[in-house]
Amino acid sequence: MEAKGLVVTKDQVVFDDSTPRMFMLATAVWGAVGMLVGLVIALQLFWPFMNFDTPWLTFGRLRPLHTNAVIFAFCGNAIFAGIYHSSQRLLKTRMFSDALSKIHFWGWQLIIVMAAITLPLGFNGTKEYAELEWPIDLAITAVWVVFAVNYFMTVAKRREKILYVSIWFYMATILTIAMLHIVNNLEIPYGPLNSYSIYSGTQDALIQWWYGHNAVAFFLTTPFLGLAYYYIPKVAQKPIYSYKLSIVHFWSLIFIYIWAGPHHLQYSTLPEWLQSLGMVFSVMLVAPSWGGAINFVLTMRQAWDKVRSEPILKFFAAGTTFYMMSTFEGPLLSIKTVNGLAHNTDWVVGHVHSGALGWNGLLVFGMLYWAVPKLYQTELAFKKWVNPHFWIATIGILIYIVSMWISGVTHGVMRSQMEPSGLLAHPNFIELVTSVIPLHMIRAFGGGLYLVGMIMCLINIAVTAWRAPKPKDVVIQAKPLPLTPLENKEGWARFVESFSRVMVPLTIVAVSIGGVLEIVPMFLVDQKQGHIASVKPYSPLELEGRDIYMREGCNNCHTQMVRPLVYETQRYGEYSRSGEYVYDHPHLWGSKRTGPDLWRVGGKYGDVWHWKHMINPRSLVSGSVMPSYPWLATDTLDTSGLATKMTVLKLLGVPYTQEQIDKGWIAVRQQASAITKNLKEQGVRDVKADSELVALIAYLQRLGTDLAKDKTTAEKEPGR
Repeated sequence: MEAKGLVVTKDQVVFDDSTPRMFMLATAVWGAVGMLVGLVIALQLFWPFMNFDTPWLTFGRLRPLHTNAVIFAFCGNAIFAGIYHSSQRLLKTRMFSDALSKIHFWGWQLIIVMAAITLPLGFNGTKEYAELEWPIDLAITAVWVVFAVNYFMTVAKRREKILYVSIWFYMATILTIAMLHIVNNLEIPYGPLNSYSIYSGTQDALIQWWYGHNAVAFFLTTPFLGLAYYYIPKVAQKPIYSYKLSIVHFWSLIFIYIWAGPHHLQYSTLPEWLQSLGMVFSVMLVAPSWGGAINFVLTMRQAWDKVRSEPILKFFAAGTTFYMMSTFEGPLLSIKTVNGLAHNTDWVVGHVHSGALGWNGLLVFGMLYWAVPKLYQTELAFKKWVNPHFWIATIGILIYIVSMWISGVTHGVMRSQMEPSGLLAHPNFIELVTSVIPLHMIRAFGGGLYLVGMIMCLINIAVTAWRAPKPKDVVIQAKPLPLTPLENKEGWARFVESFSRVMVPLTIVAVSIGGVLEIVPMFLVDQKQGHIASVKPYSPLELEGRDIYMREGCNNCHTQMVRPLVYETQRYGEYSRSGEYVYDHPHLWGSKRTGPDLWRVGGKYGDVWHWKHMINPRSLVSGSVMPSYPWLATDTLDTSGLATKMTVLKLLGVPYTQEQIDKGWIAVRQQASAITKNLKEQGVRDVKADSELVALIAYLQRLGTDLAKDKTTAEKEPGR
């Protein structure tokens, strides 16, 4: 008995198609939601009134909601839909447990809902693509374990001896994402929905981008390659062009990818050898990436007439093209000279969307349009919409990417342009902001087109499912096969691919070795190297202000890393040192400069300037697109958890004394009173000493000032 109400023989298999059906519907629903939020934040970047002066709808809170919705809700559900659908057919067996499949589906949807609630409320861990807080991280771990057990037990009971290459990519995804998620999200809670990373500063940045880059690799690349290896030959009705090339593609890709994370930290305080290593392996990635893409292209070339006439294959062909483009662009951006121009600009935004919407999105649409009618055993409700959707989506994402390329280069050139006198040609950052606003408008138009296509897909899929009669169970003939790989005489390659218990450890070694050899040396380095004596922990009020900064998502628009480049030091001040960040749990270096870098902002402006700027940025900076934060001036600072915060940080190595922890609330009052007095003396009325804005000002005025103190000390100590 393999399905409720249906008696089958031992030589028959009944597929569970209800699970992939549910995941496919969820893919379409969450795709529309995530892209709608994306359009809203795109509009906010040139129409700041779209922030609505409300805490829950500001860019800083919605941006992580958008990225999490598109990556983990849209792409995540699509991955699971394709894996559950294709794996049963490739392994010729039903999934190991229907119950685990359903727990996986509903658990994942619950996680998405929790993310959609907590992120706008400001519960934000700030780590790129890992902003969700610790209870949700634990839920992700639990659901992933359910998925892994269900999947590997299915592989163990399969009725097909040979593991097709798609299964390899699926297994690598499951294993590597588990490793990345656990290591990156090691944190200690200080509240029901708040925590601090156990890593700090430069080490935290390395861990974060080891995770961030490889989340792209093993959540947005390897599973989609597995889907492509299954669905492209199916739709083209041709075998994969070269199975040998797929083997080389798999092993070289999973080995090389894991080394490339440090290329996100070029010109940072990361050791030079790590920056260079990340760049070298990034450039090497072109070969396996393009090898796989060429395999897909040559497979579709065997059915070229069908590609020109079949909209689904058009989605696959265009998606493969975007895959080739983004996997060339990523290594290009890792090269230091290019990185100096492009990093922290819109070029990187265009690159990310080229992969997520160009490669992943178009592949998902093709998969949905092909698989949904088969799963529901009916025709698509609106077949004539598929071709227009292809052109709308493709044109939309091209407009998006090209506008971001131009914006990124414009920003990069303007910020680095120098006068013959050696001074900056554009010293005011607002010039950089206003110069690219027309391009942001074009980007929003392109994104809007893509959203229209997504809504067309949602309607098509939903109406198809609603109109379809109850699908019949799919039954195939497949005799159980005894697995005796040790008796296999066909060579090591066939042995490895047929015996999952060998493939799993080999895969773990391949995806672990790069991370281990990059991360372990960083943690073994003596912490006294780069030590700066004047760097002290944040005061209790500054600590509270930092948490508000994180809650509002300020790191989404502002970096805290002055790179050792002439035009950066002229604009912001002394370049950053690793020792300055030793007490930052987590780091807040950011990855995009919609606004200027803030690491040296301490003391640059007066308290009154910060007060007015936070309440209404445009009152001080004409053309600013920053949201207004009037509620910070009226909301009362909650210090009830201050002692717990400081205790957790002390556990992590921040040298707070027990007396400082016990009297933290007194220190908060004293520093807040001083700032409040200063504000009142300069004409600001109705200042609340216990307002959140006072705490935020304290934090901003502290940023980057420790290095100046160290220099002052050095001048007083000759011979130091």
